[in-house]
Amino acid sequence: MNDLIIGGERIAPGKTRQIKMPVVRLYTDTDISMPVHVIRSRREGPTVFVSAAVHGDELNGIEIIRRLIRKKTLRLSLGTLILVPMVNVYGVLSQSRYMPDRRDLNRCFPGSTTGSLAGIVAHTFLSEIVDHCQYGIDLHTGAIHRSNLPQIRANLKDEETRKLAEVFGVPVLLNSTLRDGSLREAAVDSGTRILLYEAGQALRFDELSIRAGVRGIQNVLGHLGMIKKRTRRTRSGTVNPFVANTSAWTRANASGIVSSLKNLGDDVHKGDPLARIGSPFGEVFATVRASRSGIIIGKQNIPLVQEGDAMFHIAYFSEEDEEIVENIEIMNNSLLPSG
Repeated sequence: MNDLIIGGERIAPGKTRQIKMPVVRLYTDTDISMPVHVIRSRREGPTVFVSAAVHGDELNGIEIIRRLIRKKTLRLSLGTLILVPMVNVYGVLSQSRYMPDRRDLNRCFPGSTTGSLAGIVAHTFLSEIVDHCQYGIDLHTGAIHRSNLPQIRANLKDEETRKLAEVFGVPVLLNSTLRDGSLREAAVDSGTRILLYEAGQALRFDELSIRAGVRGIQNVLGHLGMIKKRTRRTRSGTVNPFVANTSAWTRANASGIVSSLKNLGDDVHKGDPLARIGSPFGEVFATVRASRSGIIIGKQNIPLVQEGDAMFHIAYFSEEDEEIVENIEIMNNSLLPSG
């Protein structure tokens, strides 16, 4: 088992290191570094990365990785785990989704050493982290003013990737196509199987999403044999994942003030009212309705819309929706028990 070199630093088998990986320097002559936490077993095995804050305002993933680092029970029996709590450090500093050059880092992979600032950061992360790994988990949230139900997006047509997605243990799996310039596309091109975890909203910690993320990553590491498998719950506490055939946003059919009628995780049927839109004087002049039956997996939170704004992200399944809702309730109760 060879030494691993990240950011010019050598990490031997059996060692744990925290690295401040140089990225680029600001025009204030200030160095910006990407924090990297590396845990290595003495035994040969898979190398897995877990990344957060590719979008700088998506904070849940930072807390998920912080909790993993602090877990005294997280002991690798084989392989290497690379934890990167902040990929887009610039965005975290400014509480912004974007890089200082206004580019979306998740559309700039694989990047280059001579491109834009976002391209340089993308290239550094890909060459220093992803290229070492056989597997990866990239942590995201909904965009600003939007919340996502905990879900995994991945290439579910690949059998091994699908198994990892199922093992993660959230109720909803989306078979998601690769986007040009995304980390997921670049990782797949380099031979790394990757899951994208979406949960919660930007600039907020959501406890359910954080706990589901911590548990899911441990489930994947246990499946890969890198840590001791967690004790399996009784059947009543097991979350069974369901694969969405497709999903779509339902959009506002008028501009105005929103009175929402449905929440994340709700089962909706074709024609069900999702929200009412009205004037500042209280008049209701439009009702947003579901165009198909499915489960709400994403939702706009701000109660103001322009006509055409995306409001409810609904996933469509071939299974019975009631079963999926039941599994969402099981996840909620197992991670946030009452009392």
